[in-house]
Formats: sequence, structure tokens, C-alpha cells
Amino acid sequence: MSSAPAISIASLLDEAVRKLAASSDSPRLDAEVLLAHALGQPRSFLRAWPEKAPSAKYAQAFADLVARRAAGAPVAYLTGEREFFSLPLAVNPSVLIPRPETELLVELALERIALDADLQILDAGTGSGAIALAIARERPRCRVVASDVSFAALTIAKWNAGRLGLGDVAFVAGDWLAPFPARSFNLIVSNPPYVPDADPHLEQGDVRAEPRMALAAGTDGLDAIRIIARQAARCLRPGGSLILEHGHDQGEAVADILQRSGFRKLQAARDLGGQARAACGQM
Repeated sequence: MSSAPAISIASLLDEAVRKLAASSDSPRLDAEVLLAHALGQPRSFLRAWPEKAPSAKYAQAFADLVARRAAGAPVAYLTGEREFFSLPLAVNPSVLIPRPETELLVELALERIALDADLQILDAGTGSGAIALAIARERPRCRVVASDVSFAALTIAKWNAGRLGLGDVAFVAGDWLAPFPARSFNLIVSNPPYVPDADPHLEQGDVRAEPRMALAAGTDGLDAIRIIARQAARCLRPGGSLILEHGHDQGEAVADILQRSGFRKLQAARDLGGQARAACGQM
């Protein structure tokens, strides 16, 4: 009995795009990323060799990934990796998938840290370690600490630090800034949950698979930001700064929270899409 004919890369991709069209906003990109992952090759390989036909083993592995993606699994969880600030980060369902817009927080932090500075910096709610590790790579003389209440998230963050050669970053288990004494840090950065609990977007797209505690924070989405602002006012040294990510329509509310917590020199920042995305304040 003859085996089924092998299918070319181009045909595999076309079929995957058809299967993903109803469930993904970027079916072609998803298909290419998943096939490259299944083959253990860069995406450029797919474009260079569209006529090549992978063996049945690889074709089946790809088909399985496509099926899981069509069922709602995020691509980053299927490949186990997401790039952030040019760092390849391991991710799994224990951590929020790092977003490109969050790179703005790293840029704002680096603006406040001289190249030769030796500062104490905290990434509160580190998740995969994205913000802490990006800052540590760019400012190696600084002492970077990363906290998270989730032990599973800290396990991923520590793994990322080790594989990236950033083992000097310290990881602490705890609820936001609760583990730290007063005046511990020169700079605190956080991408906290800020989605209202009843927001319908929590039941749509990739966020359905992400940890809810990393996304939602109370009726107005600002519960975590209120806690962090209050705790940061205690933990920052005089002249220290807090940088927070927030939702596109929360800028004024977050500025009010920071002001009520004693912060001054407030600054709002927009992401590359022009959306209000971050708030900064100084003690």
C-alpha cells in the first residue's frame, strides 16, 4: 500500500491559512511561525524553499499545532517563546505573553538611568521577567530585582535569566512591593493587571488562555495600580521614579492615583500606535 504523497511547504501553509482564517487576525503569520517551529527552521527557510515537502512526521506536528491554534491556543504558548526588546523569552500559560507596547516601559526606564549608573531597580509583577531582563541587559551596573506573587511565573523568569546570561537579577516572591523595606529602590517599573473584571475582551482572542490574575484588577481595572502606587511611595528613595503601564483610557485616573499617593512631575507616555500607555511619577 503506497503512502500519501508528501505536501510542499507552500501547500501546507495555504491549507493552514484556510483553517486559521476564522479564528486568527493574522492567519498567514501564525501559519509561518508554527511551521518554522515544527521544522526547527527560521521563517526565511519557508520562503527560500516553498517547494520542499517535509516528512510526514513534521507535517503531522505542524497539523497538530494548527489545530491547537484554531482552538484558541496563543502562538507564543505553542512555540514556547516570545521576543521582547530583542530578547528571546520562554513563555507558558503561567505568564502573560509580553506585548510590543510594553517595550515602552523599558525605554522610559532607560531614559532615567545613565549608562554608568549603579541604581536599585524593581520590576514589580515580573511575569516572564521581560522588563527586568531587558533593563538588566542594557544597564548591567544596576541592581535589578524582579518580584511576583506567582511561583510558577518566577520559575519561568529565573529560567529566562539563566539562559540569557543575566543571572545577577534577583527574584523575590511576594505581592507587589510588600516584601521590601522603605526606600529600597531608585526606580520601580510595573506592567500590572489593569483590565476591568467584567470587560468582554477577557473572553476574546488569546487573552482567554492567559492567567486572569495578570490581566484583570477589580471593577475599574485599577485595583493593582492603587496598591502599587501606595507601596511605591514607601519603597522609593527621595527623587526615585515609578513607571506604570495602563489602559488607553485610564491615563487621567492613573495620574490622579499617583498624585494622591504623593508623586510629582507626572508624565504621560504614548505607545507607537499613539495610545496613552504609561504614566510616570517622581517622589
